[in-house]
Amino acid sequence: MLSYRYITRVFCIKQSNVKTLSIQRLYSDNVCKTQKTPLYDLHEKYGGKLVDFAGFLLPIQYADMSVSSSHLFTRNSSSIFDVSHMLQTNVYGNDCISWFESICPVDLKGMADGTSSLTVFLNKNGGIIDDLIVTKVKDDQLYIVSNAGRIDVDKQHMQETSEAFKKNGKDLSIEFLSITQRALIAVQGPKAASVLQPLTNIALKDLMFMSSTVGQVAGVNCRVTRCGYTGEDGVEISIPADKANTVTEALLQSSDVKLAGLGARDSLRLEAGLCLYGNDIDESVTPVEANLTWLIAKRRREEANFPGADIIMRQIKEGVSKRRIGIRIEKGAPARKDAVLKDKEGRDVGKITSGCPSPSLGGNVAMGYVVEQLKKPGTELLVNIRGKDVPCNVSKMPFIPSRYYVKK
Repeated sequence: MLSYRYITRVFCIKQSNVKTLSIQRLYSDNVCKTQKTPLYDLHEKYGGKLVDFAGFLLPIQYADMSVSSSHLFTRNSSSIFDVSHMLQTNVYGNDCISWFESICPVDLKGMADGTSSLTVFLNKNGGIIDDLIVTKVKDDQLYIVSNAGRIDVDKQHMQETSEAFKKNGKDLSIEFLSITQRALIAVQGPKAASVLQPLTNIALKDLMFMSSTVGQVAGVNCRVTRCGYTGEDGVEISIPADKANTVTEALLQSSDVKLAGLGARDSLRLEAGLCLYGNDIDESVTPVEANLTWLIAKRRREEANFPGADIIMRQIKEGVSKRRIGIRIEKGAPARKDAVLKDKEGRDVGKITSGCPSPSLGGNVAMGYVVEQLKKPGTELLVNIRGKDVPCNVSKMPFIPSRYYVKK
């Protein structure tokens, strides 16, 4: 299994209130060639400032808009993000659900066809191998989207566990979709549905948050899943690679949507309290410690037959020594990854895992881990930024209200 390095670059971007933005870049040790997504030419056409992210050339922002402006445009209107670098996987077979439940704590058996769930691959110690979204297309078919920085790890994990499963006579096959086969875009923001509806035969009013279906978008057969990484309403659209520009250009005909890059995606997800793998969660952290206990479905807790179940169930019952929390810093520079958190007496009590300026709220937001007894919102702490201890407060997450499209 490949080891991974997590390297932070700071991009200096002149904005009204935001001068720097930290973007997490993830590299496999054997990545020797940066790949282009099916939307590479479109990014160049619209002035995308391309960077190497997880071995893919992706825009950090576009020439017509700063990162903070793009962030706010997404919150107020809608934006298109190229997320083709993520791994798309189809799983087939009568035993695909049993196999998937053997490596994740999700209750697929209890889900309706066409619904999706956030879940995690777990190791034997209950650590998070990756976070992902799985769609139960039907009893014998699953659709999975997982992280670009874990492609090799996820492929190996799924291949090894499925091969062991099939040796017991189980019916199962896995299809990893390459970047030359499928593109993936995320349309996010309060106007996402109104931008998309004129171009699709899917009745978006009936497509709830965390549900998925197939239909036409701009005359192209696509899979549309109502989900995203911003805390806003929106969809992810899986498109045949050779039709990605056609669909994206059709969406861009509306004045209510613009292209957005990695910069806005990072600040949007952090305001939404969503984790970045390699920063906020990794194989050394369990869902309980990551404040993601809700990912352990009720039936799965009763059965306790997922990887690391003994450790996780004990943590649910007895508690943990550290917990992921949100942090608000009202003034000054943002806290970055590995900044030390201290109590008011100056004792080290934890570390920051992600941090950035908050265009929506002003000031700065961050998340990190602290000792369990200091997790309560409102707790006053100190964070060491550039050698200076700066006052901060534990905050509830998400930092801004989520606006997912759910049944009222």
